[in-house]
Amino acid sequence: MSFLRTFRVPLFIILAGGFLSFFSFQWDVPVRQHLVSTQQPGWKKSPEHKFHSAIRKWGDWPPIMVAAALGYILLRACGNRRWSRIILLAMLASTLAGIVANASRLTTGRTRPRESPKIEQGFYGPYHDGRLLIGVPSHNSFPSGHTATAFGFAALVFFAAPVWGIAALLAAAVVAWSSIAIGAHHPSDVVVSVTVAFLVAWFVWRIAGIRFPLRTST
Repeated sequence: MSFLRTFRVPLFIILAGGFLSFFSFQWDVPVRQHLVSTQQPGWKKSPEHKFHSAIRKWGDWPPIMVAAALGYILLRACGNRRWSRIILLAMLASTLAGIVANASRLTTGRTRPRESPKIEQGFYGPYHDGRLLIGVPSHNSFPSGHTATAFGFAALVFFAAPVWGIAALLAAAVVAWSSIAIGAHHPSDVVVSVTVAFLVAWFVWRIAGIRFPLRTST
């Protein structure tokens, strides 16, 4: 019982994430078909595509780290030790979640949805048909690195301060949706990454809480 009580949150994340991940694979084709059917010729040059591309650019790991570092410096200057530590932990969770997702992404060999019909969709692994697929963008879709880094940061903030965390999760969700909208990732890529990010964030928050308890005040 003590084990279940201690790890009830990650167990819930695994069960809920596994459930959603299973069904998300059923959404991949219908979602992509709907997006393609609603995107007019020349969509890649449209303001909508530019918006989603900008969101992915600024929602990636380097911009998140720069913004977080600036926030940390400001919070330290203001004497807010609690939030400065939360930001540091969020940066760590984001980085670790990104590492886990990218390490997997480089080896699964899953094709990006926008590669259809040029490339048949599927998981090809790290090596296929005499070709090494590690580092080949067209075959590095699963799971989503952008989503993992964004949600790793947001999930840590959510565990530390739920109200602010909800706002952070909504921002991360925009990054995830932009990845789907431009055909960089399948819905299942995103759902699996969200699950990984929440798990990583919880363990970072849990370990930090045990070893370096955060004060409730500033």
